[in-house]
Amino acid sequence: MSGNITFRHHDTAVLSVTAVDAPVVVTSAEFDARLAETYRRTRVPAGMLSRLAGIRERRWWPEGTSFVDGAIEAGAKAMAEAGVDPGRIGLLVNTSVSRDHLEPSISVRVHHELGLPSSCLNFDITNACLGFVNGIQLAATMIDAGQIDYALIVDGEGSRVPQERTLERLASPAATADDLLNEFATLTLGSGAAAMVLGRASEHPEGHRVVGGVSRAATEHHGLCVGDFEKMSTDTKGLLEAGMELAGDLWRDASAEFDWDDLDCYVVHQVSQVHTTRTAQSLGLPMDRIPLTFPTLGNVGPAAVAITLAKQVEQLQAGDRVLMMGIGSGLNMTCLELHW
Repeated sequence: MSGNITFRHHDTAVLSVTAVDAPVVVTSAEFDARLAETYRRTRVPAGMLSRLAGIRERRWWPEGTSFVDGAIEAGAKAMAEAGVDPGRIGLLVNTSVSRDHLEPSISVRVHHELGLPSSCLNFDITNACLGFVNGIQLAATMIDAGQIDYALIVDGEGSRVPQERTLERLASPAATADDLLNEFATLTLGSGAAAMVLGRASEHPEGHRVVGGVSRAATEHHGLCVGDFEKMSTDTKGLLEAGMELAGDLWRDASAEFDWDDLDCYVVHQVSQVHTTRTAQSLGLPMDRIPLTFPTLGNVGPAAVAITLAKQVEQLQAGDRVLMMGIGSGLNMTCLELHW
């Protein structure tokens, strides 16, 4: 018996997908310089961010600019590219992990700033780095059911504040080698925003059909990566091993429903060079069909898969089969196929 849940969509298409880069470039060399004394004192080698993770730089929003501003900009851009009037959007889902407060939802400000109608259902979905893909699943289900005509999924992430706090802690004389390793993943994060408009495939032959996919949970690993407003602690090795086991199990069982061994493009969640290489090796994926954004953007959380897809649009051709692949700490994984 399969441990996956399988889902299929019959009348939903992607009409646009957009990315907005945060404008402030912060290099891994700058992080290393701020932690130089801690590296020296703890005898932890510098350069792990670029050498091991493959992340040369990431982006921050400027002072006074919020990740929500990025989500709003991406949403407006996505509606314009899709040619869909804001008044026709029936669902807005914000999938950001980043947040400045517990309530209200981030979606309410995005809804207001974009001028969406009072009839537009809006809320947040959070599921670590898997949120954007979950948002697509939910929106496609509602479109297929005839409840809405168009959906807008947005995500804005801001790594500046958590990284500044982490660098301050790790630069202190009290920081240990264990602290550096436990908080290493925080320094791989990046800032950015993405958005996607979905509509009826039957009314938009120019769209890119949402085929369906599979999801699988391995929630026994919920303690491997835990973050709050002040700090994120990650068992990097444990998370990698558990994620690869989950990916292998999902892929094996998915073969009974889907033929994904030779697709045109695999848009994997952007974590690091180690994660990407291990994923490709474990699942037998060709590296030349996996576009990468983490070297210059870092891990932009749930926005990462959508950002990577948006930056790949000009290279995709009609008829291409694309697989969006994401793992969210906790752990959950989803693979979602698109026909371009």
